[in-house]
Amino acid sequence: MTSRSGARLLVDQLRVHGVERVFCVPGESYLAVLDALHDASSIALVVNRHESGSTFMADAYAKLTGNPGVAFVTRGPGATNAAIGVHSAQQDSTPMILFIGQVGGDFVEREAFQEIDYRRMYGQMAKWVAQIDRAERVQEYVAHAFQVATSGRPGPVVLALPEDMLSASAQVRDALPYAPVQAAPGAAQLQQLRALLAAAQRPVAILGGFGWTPAACEAFARWAQANALPVACAFRFQDIYDNRLPNYIGDVGIGINPKLAQRVKDADLILAIGPRLGEMTTSGYTLLEVPVPRQTLVHVHPGIEELGRVYQPRLAIASGLAEFAQALAATAPIADTPWRDTTAQARAEYEAWQGKPPVYAAGDAKLDLWQAMQDAQRLLPADSIVTNGAGNFSAWAHRFWRYAGLRTQLAPTSGAMGYGVPAGIASPNHATDS
Repeated sequence: MTSRSGARLLVDQLRVHGVERVFCVPGESYLAVLDALHDASSIALVVNRHESGSTFMADAYAKLTGNPGVAFVTRGPGATNAAIGVHSAQQDSTPMILFIGQVGGDFVEREAFQEIDYRRMYGQMAKWVAQIDRAERVQEYVAHAFQVATSGRPGPVVLALPEDMLSASAQVRDALPYAPVQAAPGAAQLQQLRALLAAAQRPVAILGGFGWTPAACEAFARWAQANALPVACAFRFQDIYDNRLPNYIGDVGIGINPKLAQRVKDADLILAIGPRLGEMTTSGYTLLEVPVPRQTLVHVHPGIEELGRVYQPRLAIASGLAEFAQALAATAPIADTPWRDTTAQARAEYEAWQGKPPVYAAGDAKLDLWQAMQDAQRLLPADSIVTNGAGNFSAWAHRFWRYAGLRTQLAPTSGAMGYGVPAGIASPNHATDS
């Protein structure tokens, strides 16, 4: 145990927890950390021009890798600029850790230059917000931050770093690498789900949320196809299920296919795996009645606080999404699936919805955006990553693009503007590493 500064301890903990890339806008309030990062050759530092770019890129990096995105910004204006990315990570359930420089302890509570109490500022938009006041507790706080950000329903954590703490010294041991904790479905829950599905006539599955892996997506796809189950994806989670598969029936979000909306309303069983069932996915809470849906609702979500928050499900399952998909894939297919024909019909409705809109049929439009989407889909590789932010333009990518699989769509469910470019810049970095 050698004596290390708080800044050095912090960077050493990032290495312990496997951090390979950090996004930042440099600032004087955490210069000691930048010096320590300079000496940490295993951690790549990506410098942005605006703090929202740092947190947007951290969010995109987490979605692409499955690992927490890490960002550093300076105090005051830097922290307020970064807030949009933190809010996006909260609504998307993306694991993120934001470190913010802070005034020293000798200036605190004086409204010193650029001083903000981040516990109050970020209190409602992060899973945990704290300030590390003592260098000897750096490893404790950082380990807890990674644990909180990745366990249960993932999300952002914010840690403030007083300047005097970063320069102070401490002689402590490193923490152990974090290990995310997720629940898994029980045998009785899987048996109850099977019974509900076997009794259904018009089931619909809706997928969403963070925590899916390529193996989990493949496992769920095998199970869903074996049961001829119609599968839709929640708002801006369309890449969870290969849109080219014959039982994919569309996205449940803004600008939903009216026939798909009616199909969700008429379903006798909704199997929601991962989505929060918020405003965008439920068309303003109209597809399902509040608080008790007419449909039999099975809601699977990693955050127990999310189950029953708006809708009371017949069966609530607190489980990680990868854990649930793998457990589900191990169950035998339903012997009799009376919905097989309606699945084919729903697929036909999806394909018709992707056809050329009447507004372009006459050929009078100066810019045929439908044809632009068709040409892009034809020319780009199937695993291309499509990024976008907020605005009506994004509806074209939602309605007409067929996502080929996980991690091909980067878009904030919070509707944040300015997300697409930073996310797009983060994407090639990941591709290069892999």
